[in-house]
Amino acid sequence: MTGEDYSLLGLFFSAFLSSTILPGSSEVLLVALATHGDVPYSNLLAVATVGNTLGGMSSWGLGWIIALRYPLTTLSKAAHRRAVDRVRQWGSPILLLSWVPILGDPLCVAAGWLRVSWFGALLFIGLGKAFRYWAILTLLPSSGT
Repeated sequence: MTGEDYSLLGLFFSAFLSSTILPGSSEVLLVALATHGDVPYSNLLAVATVGNTLGGMSSWGLGWIIALRYPLTTLSKAAHRRAVDRVRQWGSPILLLSWVPILGDPLCVAAGWLRVSWFGALLFIGLGKAFRYWAILTLLPSSGT
């Protein structure tokens, strides 16, 4: 494996873990690789988006599994109720906001819990995360490699 391969692999895992209920910040690694590496921006964008989207889908899957054991009637935390209410009101397009810190993870879990279609979840989670990474790369001083 080349140095670029290791960089992209690290970015993938960072993006994946950052999009789960685990804390993380893949944006820092993305910016570091974009400004100090020789990896094309398009590769960085694709790898970060795929990793972060799969992480969001794992949260969706977790919500789906949780619903088997704990039906919606067992919700007690106000933050969880708000996330479920937002998903009920807006449907899968609310997952465009899955990239938002603190809000995004509960939205993905709530979408799985409410049985939002996996394709709708994948589509809107992926679009939201791709736009966020694209915006970060666009704001960097150079135009990319």
